Amino acid sequence: MAIKRKALGKGLSALIPEELEKEDIKKIEEIDTNLICPNPNQPRKVFEQDKLEELTESIKKYGVIQPIIVRKDNDIYTIIAGERRWRACKNANIKSMPCIVRDIENKNASEIALIENIQREDLNPIDEANAYDFIMDRYGITQEEVSNIVGKSRVYVTNIMRLSNLDSYVKEKIVNNEISAGHGRAILSLSPEKQIAMTNLIIKEDLSVRDVEKLVRDTKKPKRRVQPEKDKYLAYVEEMLTDRFSSRVNIKRNKNKGKIEIEYINNEDLNRILDLLKIED
Repeated sequence: MAIKRKALGKGLSALIPEELEKEDIKKIEEIDTNLICPNPNQPRKVFEQDKLEELTESIKKYGVIQPIIVRKDNDIYTIIAGERRWRACKNANIKSMPCIVRDIENKNASEIALIENIQREDLNPIDEANAYDFIMDRYGITQEEVSNIVGKSRVYVTNIMRLSNLDSYVKEKIVNNEISAGHGRAILSLSPEKQIAMTNLIIKEDLSVRDVEKLVRDTKKPKRRVQPEKDKYLAYVEEMLTDRFSSRVNIKRNKNKGKIEIEYINNEDLNRILDLLKIED
């Protein structure tokens, strides 16, 4: 059975030893789905029902194409990656499924060598993000654990991994050193279309990261509504009433009806206005 590997950057692919890939093939086992359980630390808690149903139908027709990754805990196998496939198998009443069993606690020499290579290699930021993602997927570990393994701060690892959410066009520009990782982080909150447009502007105008951060902030500022110019008669009445009450008066009109607002600053000022209106409180 062919093992699909998550797409990696060109620089990172050279770091994955062929032996490491062969190890996965050797570790494939058919395991009873009832002996498999979800990882309680799995960040995804909700699975889209329609997509899960589509996967269930696909598995009914073609079987499980890609094994899930599990860790053995006594007689139970805890899922590291592939919970959606396991749920689909359960829905399809499939009794067993292919799994790659990994001994997470006791990493062998080749796995440790892979981590050390990633740590030493001068990777571009996108390859580095893919490397950390690969480690987390392979060993079922957290970003904090990755930061300890590779000797980087948690914030550094988090910021690098956020680049994985960029549009592929933007990632390519970072790999080719046309824009920096800082530029990429600055436009992460934009839609893919706006990311591409902003990337082209960065290259064309040679914008700094600070320039881009300001542009992104400006695009998110709510547009101020332009107040329509008031009717000259209403403006005159407002001015007259403002003089009459010595308080700001605002008249709002909507078609044939509206309201008059008289501002006051405290209770004493309110009583003064009521006296002028000859209204008893």
